[in-house]
Amino acid sequence: MTEQDCLFCKIVAGEVPADVIRRTDRTLAFRDINPQAPTHVLVIPVDHHPTAAALAAQDGDLLAEVVREAHQVAVAEGIEETGYRVVFNTGPGAGQTVFHVHAHVLGGRGLGWPPG
Repeated sequence: MTEQDCLFCKIVAGEVPADVIRRTDRTLAFRDINPQAPTHVLVIPVDHHPTAAALAAQDGDLLAEVVREAHQVAVAEGIEETGYRVVFNTGPGAGQTVFHVHAHVLGGRGLGWPPG
């Protein structure tokens, strides 16, 4: 997949609509179109990085910024106090289907353990 084919790059460019709830210079947060919890928001870096592992190797500060924005989403969505989960699926074996790193922010219901 190239950046030109990437769904999330198209969302960043405004070519594909999304329910955007937060935006910074380097991140974008929008609601998942197939929510798995009452709150299910994706936080992505604006620049294309295929996986969390790739982003960690290339720009750990940006990865930390994605996590900080995930927390800000939890605060804005009112799930900070009751608890929330931040999930990075990294690679096809972990269920990653869009190869533009993204953090899932999940909350608003009990989240059992183990996940998956």
